[in-house]
Amino acid sequence: MSKLKELELLLAHGKISRREFLARVSVMGIAVALPTGLLTTSAHAATSKKGGRLRAGIAGGSTSDTLNPAPMTDAMPICINWQLRNCLVEVDYKGNLVPELAESWEPTPDASQWIFKLRKGVEFHNGKSIDAEDVIFSINHHRSKDTKSAAKVIVDPIQDVKADGKHTVVFTLSAGNADFPFIMSDYHLTIEPANTTNFEDGIGTGGYILVEHEPGVRALTKRNPNYWKEGRAHFDEVEIIGIADVNARISALKTGSIDVMNRCDLKTVHLMKKAPGIQVANVVGYKHFALPMRTDTPPYDNNDVRLALKYAIDREQVLEKIFRGYGSIGNDHPIPSTQKYYASELPQRQYDPEKARFHLKKSGLEGHTFKLHTADAAFNGAVDTAVIYKEHAAKAGIKIEVVREPNDGYWDSVWKHVPWCMEYWSGRATADWMFSTVYAENASWNDTYWKHERFNKLLKAARAELDDAKRREMYVEMQKIVRDEGGMLIPVFANWVEAATTKLKIANAAGNWELDGLRFAERWWFGS
Repeated sequence: MSKLKELELLLAHGKISRREFLARVSVMGIAVALPTGLLTTSAHAATSKKGGRLRAGIAGGSTSDTLNPAPMTDAMPICINWQLRNCLVEVDYKGNLVPELAESWEPTPDASQWIFKLRKGVEFHNGKSIDAEDVIFSINHHRSKDTKSAAKVIVDPIQDVKADGKHTVVFTLSAGNADFPFIMSDYHLTIEPANTTNFEDGIGTGGYILVEHEPGVRALTKRNPNYWKEGRAHFDEVEIIGIADVNARISALKTGSIDVMNRCDLKTVHLMKKAPGIQVANVVGYKHFALPMRTDTPPYDNNDVRLALKYAIDREQVLEKIFRGYGSIGNDHPIPSTQKYYASELPQRQYDPEKARFHLKKSGLEGHTFKLHTADAAFNGAVDTAVIYKEHAAKAGIKIEVVREPNDGYWDSVWKHVPWCMEYWSGRATADWMFSTVYAENASWNDTYWKHERFNKLLKAARAELDDAKRREMYVEMQKIVRDEGGMLIPVFANWVEAATTKLKIANAAGNWELDGLRFAERWWFGS
């Protein structure tokens, strides 16, 4: 019996903990994760029950949405996608990788090649059994020369992906990447049948089968009777309803028209906590609110302007008054304090009108009016944040004009187009993933259009560095560079605050995305 199999048996019989299992496997030099049958606690398995229609009122949808995973950007299409499809791996509520369509994975000694073993007997909704060719097609969908995929930057390091038999996939990278398996959990990288041309059919291996889809408005799915994951996908049907207005979502929940909503109004969440039959979930994650400045566009191409604006916001007041304490202070870089390589030694940037005034004067733009474009589509409270920020900046002699944009079309017409706006990021499970997605020079979501030679050099070096101490030094320097020279103002890291009927049973919600990693339809169930 192999050592790995022995450890799996010990775990299955409760002789060692999950933490001990992962620690021992790590020492063995094998990259693997918990078997799917061990994802759920025995209490969960004993109490979960099937049945009912789950109705979710979701902010984060648009009439331009698609079921093609490549261009997906927001909550509604992503949660629909994860009802229909699976990735090779997924992130659990502790931030660990666990198997999904891959049952195990293992690197070569320099982490430049990763071998994924696929589960056998898993079927797509059309009855086809999944094999290596499906995985290769799905990943290459984001790698092609003409792809519009938002995941292109994170799959660019893949030099080659090939089959080694029907159930083994080998990824060859341009350089070592110790975090590569985490990339395979990205919501864009779901697996579809090879040679798919119509992604709107929603064919996948997921726990639900598509019945109807009206982009940005409504989606209906039904349980997949042949779903391969034990103890998952409990509902008979799942209805996703696009409700952009937070007050409309609250009303729908209180009147019983929906069972769960995302993105609560933090000004009134204390009242929802008191409402009969409603529960409020407060989950710590990687989400942060940001004000990206286009560093390729005057006046934001001037770092003194950027520093002036960073010193001109009172982060503590924003957290207290706008977000009611549901979060923590940001330091103008995207790595949260809960992550492994968080730079705790970097001094926290404070509200300092004098420093803001100094940098504004140095920029030569005293008297200039800075236009901040915003809408609550960016995040709940974005407009209020802009208004209070305008007051903070005025004390430093900085003039800000708040430009209120329509919620509808904000992400298509405002974000990445105007010189300065507001946004949110769900964050990513690793520092490399976050930096590669938004801050790398060639990143499709580099919405500050920022280019920094030293940063990009460190990004590549840190990704391939297997010495943990050296790797941390690099990530600390990268956080400092982004904080002091980047175009992103990040005042607050925010918790996920959501509300649901007390009939819904929620166990150990993950914080990597909202609504239990946007996998609530698969993980939750109705109680008695």
